[in-house]
Amino acid sequence: MATPDRHSSPSIDAVSLAIIEQLQEDGRRPYAAIGKAVGLSEAAVRQRVQKLLDQNVMQIVAVTDPLTVGFRRQAMVGINVEGDLDPVADALTAMEEVEYVVVTAGSFDLLIEIVCEDDDHLLEMINKRIRTLPGVRSTESFVYLKLRKQTYTWGTR
Repeated sequence: MATPDRHSSPSIDAVSLAIIEQLQEDGRRPYAAIGKAVGLSEAAVRQRVQKLLDQNVMQIVAVTDPLTVGFRRQAMVGINVEGDLDPVADALTAMEEVEYVVVTAGSFDLLIEIVCEDDDHLLEMINKRIRTLPGVRSTESFVYLKLRKQTYTWGTR
């Protein structure tokens, strides 16, 4: 999902934030139950959810631990870039194995998370596809050994 620029993000009112929090607790929660919790009709909740989806404010997806569904290797990769970050970030974003791309300040210019079938696939991704991108100066990989926590219930604050 492309994250909208914070300065051009759609305005979200308190009711929509409450709907988002309801869905973060349970993405399958019925619209009628959400409506009861936030003081809207089922139809009004349905319309607001569709608008939030259309505006890329949120996604409703099944979240898995990749290691339990056949992807045996997951890694965070720090990348340093020479020159403009955008072409490198765009190329990484287009790769199916790349779950997210973050522009950072600090030791790395970009952080990405990749999900691979096995060590050979991870090696091919890093050595043949990421390091060969024009502008990539260096990479550092952090291979995941075990997923201890993954949650999306942090609310909207």
